[in-house]
Amino acid sequence: MSTNDTAPLYAALLTPHRALEARAIRWVIALAACLASIPGIVFYAMGAWPVVGFLGLDVLALYWAMSASLKDADAYEEVTLWPDALDVRHVTKRGKETRRAFNPFFVRLSIERDAEDRVTALRLVTRGHHTEIGRFLTPDDKAIFAESFGAALSRAKG
Repeated sequence: MSTNDTAPLYAALLTPHRALEARAIRWVIALAACLASIPGIVFYAMGAWPVVGFLGLDVLALYWAMSASLKDADAYEEVTLWPDALDVRHVTKRGKETRRAFNPFFVRLSIERDAEDRVTALRLVTRGHHTEIGRFLTPDDKAIFAESFGAALSRAKG
């Protein structure tokens, strides 16, 4: 944190994109189970009853994947730029917290792009070390953050 009591020059809370809420996931799973039961009934009537179990496993795998995605939404990063410090706080989905502090005068924002010019990674580089930020953001969100944070970092350097 900054040693003075001034307002930060820049502050951002980075959170993963969450497509569905818990209630919507239940609806998707119910719909998938209903749709899987149609061929399940047909295969069961034909005597191929083991297929029903595999269709159930598909629905179970879908539920597991969507639940894991929902839990990932608990992770976040706070990026705060003060006149004399840059603080990055990363909190995992399990609540484990990691803090990094940088001197903004010695930090450079490195932006990696793919062949289609989409932002694939954002890194804070200082004295040969780098810290990736916004790993869970979409390429568009990374580009928006990079533009606003990069401008703020340039202003902080004077």
